[in-house]
Amino acid sequence: MALNVGYLLVSMLLIGTCGAEYEPNWKSIDSRPLPQWYDQAKFGIFIHWGVFSVPSFGSEWFWWYWQKQKLNPYVDFMQKNYPPDFKYQDFAPQFTAEFFDAKEWTDIFVSSGAKYIVLTTKHHEGFTLWGSKNSWNWNAVDVGPKRDLVGEVVDALRSYSDLRLGLYHSLFEWFNPLFEQDAANVFTTNYFPTTKTLPELYELVVKYKPEVLWSDGDGDAPDKYWNSTGFLAWLYNDSPVRDTVVTNDRWGQGSICTHGGYYTCTDRYQPGHLLQHKWENCMTIDSKSWGYRRNAPLSDYLSIEELVATLVETVSCGGNLLMNIGPTHDGRIAPIFEERLRQMGQWLKVNGEAIYKTTAWRAQKESVTPHVWYTSRPQEKSIFAILLEWPNNGSVILNEPVVTQGQTQVELLGHGSLQWEPVKPSGLQVLLPQLSFSQMPCQWAWTLRLTGAT
Repeated sequence: MALNVGYLLVSMLLIGTCGAEYEPNWKSIDSRPLPQWYDQAKFGIFIHWGVFSVPSFGSEWFWWYWQKQKLNPYVDFMQKNYPPDFKYQDFAPQFTAEFFDAKEWTDIFVSSGAKYIVLTTKHHEGFTLWGSKNSWNWNAVDVGPKRDLVGEVVDALRSYSDLRLGLYHSLFEWFNPLFEQDAANVFTTNYFPTTKTLPELYELVVKYKPEVLWSDGDGDAPDKYWNSTGFLAWLYNDSPVRDTVVTNDRWGQGSICTHGGYYTCTDRYQPGHLLQHKWENCMTIDSKSWGYRRNAPLSDYLSIEELVATLVETVSCGGNLLMNIGPTHDGRIAPIFEERLRQMGQWLKVNGEAIYKTTAWRAQKESVTPHVWYTSRPQEKSIFAILLEWPNNGSVILNEPVVTQGQTQVELLGHGSLQWEPVKPSGLQVLLPQLSFSQMPCQWAWTLRLTGAT
């Protein structure tokens, strides 16, 4: 049944103001406790997919860099490969997705150990991956794949009870005339959010019921222009996901790293220390782009060692890792992305106990031995020391834990119990087993579990 978006929008705005637990202001919105599942999940996958996947050159910001900033690499690329009258919209029919199989994607996601998936439903180009009635002839049902790509991903993910659905949505659109008109009016008018952005957000939530709503792209407009607090009050009070949904901090100029369910602060955010507010490190395996690039050299892809280290540091400092891939225009996850995801899953099968459902410990990293990060499970009285490098001398010194002989036990996850000795003035020296490469419990980082220590 088609959604009557105009009626829906008015109804939601009215409902969200009646008997609300959360009021449409930041003080009230920010008082909502973060649903527990998100902090326990720790690791998710970001998917940047859209019309920008067709040129697959430079960046997912291709249209902006080519037409607005007129950067030479993009202008030269188009002049060399396309006729003079070619428009960005002409890429849309080539966004074919003929090899897209949501079940195959989901199998890869499950193998990675990720607990939530965030799909880009609409980037700043404005093209929606579902048949949005507010994006006529600029959506994946009307042009290109002629399929509801969001719906197919949703259905595949929902067949796995251990995976949560997240949807990314850009508030603004680079070249939408209504947004340009509002911007020219210094956002004293709101034609664009009331006729485009807000109807899309309500439709996404009602139709697909995401448990992560990843907002982006405020276009330098304030949150009042977007009616962000009004929408979030409805989301938290009356939406079908009001009890479980999690939101980020990108809801208008000045809101980032200040308001929202969890903070992203900047792309590839890694503070290196514990924060008082829940946060997420959104980063990408291709270090130079979020969308797929046909011309990306191998050196631009992060190694599994780098990715595991990023996950470990992020979780040790209280964050979640959202690791991005960029599928091809025809719907494939390139082998390099698939390999990295499956490798992460291999590591998590051995070391996931030190990642999932953990909390930050009193010390985030070791003060004596470099490249050692801590997590904890207070409910199990366990401390985890994650070694990003295997010591050459057969032992590792941990200065931070307070240990007691006869009570403290040390275990190498995936292997078994280890011997240890106290060191002065505090801490312990763990004697590591002499293992061949094939005997190692994993290949990239190793976890010591300490019980009976504080």
